Amino acid sequence: MAGHFEATPRGGAAVALDEVEIAILRSLAVQLLELIGPGDEPADGEDPLAALFAEGPSEPPTDPALARLFPEAYGDEDSELRAASAEFRRFTENDLRTRKRDDALTVVRTLDALPSGEESAVLTLSADECRNWLGALNDLRLTIGTRLEVSDEDEGGEGSLYRLPDSDPRKPMVMAYLWLGALQETLVETLMP
Repeated sequence: MAGHFEATPRGGAAVALDEVEIAILRSLAVQLLELIGPGDEPADGEDPLAALFAEGPSEPPTDPALARLFPEAYGDEDSELRAASAEFRRFTENDLRTRKRDDALTVVRTLDALPSGEESAVLTLSADECRNWLGALNDLRLTIGTRLEVSDEDEGGEGSLYRLPDSDPRKPMVMAYLWLGALQETLVETLMP
């Protein structure tokens, strides 16, 4: 089980993590929460149903990582598509941000529930928590990949990331990116019928 997820009864999964891995995962999830930003909680006395009808932003984020997490729906080739993307974003981005925030919060909360002060622990997730973790792992990889400028068009692809010299300042983030990918892959495998 060390380093990869294994299936548990009732559709869950478990993975053994050491204290360094727990700290890295928690730190990355907190950074993702900070990047996504706070939620729009209804103020005291405000109708909570009003939040359901609140309109979101119509412009794409300027931060490349956020733009990757919240991409344009229809591209930006012409003015009609830009207008359709703006309209789509206005009515969907708030919900998407909430879901991404919930996914990252689940990672933090499940890690915080592990016994502290031990060198390693087994993280056991329910089926619902597995889905949250998959979303968060995907978002973390998208964010880190954007910061590392990894793209589908890269000739070397991820293979070139393996060949970075240890002196390259990107090496720790590359290692995190690759490790998160392995975690994500094993979690997907455990959830497949």
